[in-house]
Amino acid sequence: MKSFNYYQPSEIRFGTGRLKEVGEVVSKYGRRCLVVTVSDAPVLKPLFRKVKTILVKAGVKVEHFDGVVLNPTTESITIGAKLAKKHNADVVLGLGGGSSMDSAKAIAVEATHPGTCWNYIWCRKKQPTKKTLPIITVTTTSGTGSQVTQVTVITNTKKRDKSAIYNPIIYPKVSIIDPELMLTVPKHITASTGFDVFAHAFESYLHPNCSAYIELLALKAIRIVVKDLPKAVKNGASLNARTSMAWADTLAGLCIANAGVTLPHGMGMAIGGMYPHIMHGEALAITYPIFTRYTYKSAIRKFATVARIFNKNLLSEKDENAAKKGCEEIDNFLKKIGMFFNLEQLEVSAKELPALAKQSMVLPDYKNNPKVASLSDIKKILKKSYNHK
Repeated sequence: MKSFNYYQPSEIRFGTGRLKEVGEVVSKYGRRCLVVTVSDAPVLKPLFRKVKTILVKAGVKVEHFDGVVLNPTTESITIGAKLAKKHNADVVLGLGGGSSMDSAKAIAVEATHPGTCWNYIWCRKKQPTKKTLPIITVTTTSGTGSQVTQVTVITNTKKRDKSAIYNPIIYPKVSIIDPELMLTVPKHITASTGFDVFAHAFESYLHPNCSAYIELLALKAIRIVVKDLPKAVKNGASLNARTSMAWADTLAGLCIANAGVTLPHGMGMAIGGMYPHIMHGEALAITYPIFTRYTYKSAIRKFATVARIFNKNLLSEKDENAAKKGCEEIDNFLKKIGMFFNLEQLEVSAKELPALAKQSMVLPDYKNNPKVASLSDIKKILKKSYNHK
């Protein structure tokens, strides 16, 4: 067994009913809190009102930034950071899905550092410091894993580029994961975020940094997703299915925090950066049918292992056959949860595929794939992903 490190500084509070602890948690880190959410839509008003009431009862002064957008932008982060500074916030609470939690992390950086959050993305010399405001997260979806990672994803709309701040300073201090908050998540968002869980676990499992510990967590997460994501999609009010998926999301988040992701995520980030209307889980699902067939021969054992989780009948097959059939199993799973579609269906321009291929190589994720893709390879994958059936 190879040597490895594992690091996770976030306190995880998992279980139904844990939302009531948010006042106690936030007040440990500050007394002036910026609550970061999507718009105060009717279905979310009761939750937002409840959280703010709990915070006020705990002696916390609250300001609410409800300007979070899908694929958070540098512009939306700047508006939130200005509000944080105006409020003299000393703690930030990300309440919602990945976009809200990522926005909270980026605001915590921009509100305390010169320039904008984009100045502190992973490839820049400048990095966030200890001045960063403490971050608390309350997740309401099961997908991004942001509640337990050192990553925040940001879109620069002017550059049509999606990148990330990657620094341990933005690990949430405490993450509350209460499955009761996920019972009203719409069907398609459940499927999209749920497939992101699978992708996090699977790609961490394939990653060169995969260790014995990550393998344990990743395979457990994959087993849960295969078993319970279809249940959560079919019956979102099932607390058992929601709890299982919340646990899988947490496990997969721990995986990417300590291993990483591979080719589909680099391509998915490029798709989201150029086409912000596409959800991250959708961007992953688009390329997976072609990615699996491109990659499986370079990771036979691991593809075979995952294939057998989908289909126990493959236990009697040789690894080579099981791995190949695993590509079909993943296709079938995407169809089962309503996530099997192509680039054309999501209004990506065929003329921009060459530019999209180049953008897919900006992040280093493709270098971690079992079979490292060239620009030519990525162009072929995107071309096949454009209108595959």
